[in-house]
Order: sequence, then C-alpha cells, then structure tokens
Amino acid sequence: MNSLTLALLLTAVAADPCVSGPNVGQRPGPYSFTVATGANRGKSTCYICETADRPAVIVFSRKPSPELGKLLTRLESALNGQPADGLAAWVTVLGEAQSIDELADWAKAQAVRTIPVGNFDDVDGPPTYRLAADAETTVVVFVKQKVTANFALRSGELDDKAMSSILDAVNKIKK
Repeated sequence: MNSLTLALLLTAVAADPCVSGPNVGQRPGPYSFTVATGANRGKSTCYICETADRPAVIVFSRKPSPELGKLLTRLESALNGQPADGLAAWVTVLGEAQSIDELADWAKAQAVRTIPVGNFDDVDGPPTYRLAADAETTVVVFVKQKVTANFALRSGELDDKAMSSILDAVNKIKK
C-alpha cells in the first residue's frame, strides 16, 4: 500500500462519525458512580434510578477540560427555572485518573455549581452503555426512559457548534 492510499484511507476513517452510547429510542440503563460535588458527595449514586420519567442529560467524559466546563455552565443555564421534578443533568468522568477531590476542584474552577460531577472507576464506562473508546465525550439526552438524542464527540470536537446542537436537544425535552 503506498503512502497516498494509506493517507486517503486514514482520512476516510477519521471522517466517519463517532458512535457511542445508547441509540435514540433505547432505554438508558442504571449505573452508579461516586459523586464528587453537591449533596451526594462521596456517595455511590444512581441518578438514572432517581430520574424515573423525568427529562435528563448524562454527560460522559474521559477527562475534565475547559470545553467540558463550558458545556456544563451552558447546561446549568438550561436548568435554571426548572421545577424540582424537571430536567436533571449530571457528569460522569470515566476512569480512575481523578480523585473526587480533584473533580470537585475542577468543577469549582469551571464555575459548575448545580450539576453533579462524579467518577466511574472503569475507563470503558457502564457496560450496558457501550461507550466508544474514541469518544472523549458522550452526551445522552432522554425523557420517559427513552433516549431522544445522543452526541458522541472525539477529542477536539466539543466546540460551540456541538454545544449548540446539544442544547437544542436539551431544550426540546424541557418541561
């Protein structure tokens, strides 16, 4: 295989959309993770179990970043004014790279105030979610226990355009 063919093949593979997590129409499965912020700090919590039929957003991330912080502050704006039984959101950082103290410090530095941030020890994430290894961030939007939107983003793809698409999907499920 010559270098031009290899370069074209690699470009075609890189251009394929990333697929990660449950598909639209599927039910998000329960999972627990250790919460680093808020009232449940230090506890293993299953927010899927608590949301029941409420609209919700799960953000899975392989690493906390400034871009992730920006998404979360924009999500917090979408949560403002929601009733107690309204839209819920939380962030699950995958792997053992950060302690809950480090995640709490990161959330504070990013001005994330109300969205719970926590850690799931396995870098692959909850087994039933089938998170792609090349997805740095996977956002699952659901209501009434059914996924309505899924965003799988590789490193560098969590930009303003992606955040706007995510927030559009979130706004569609708000009460």
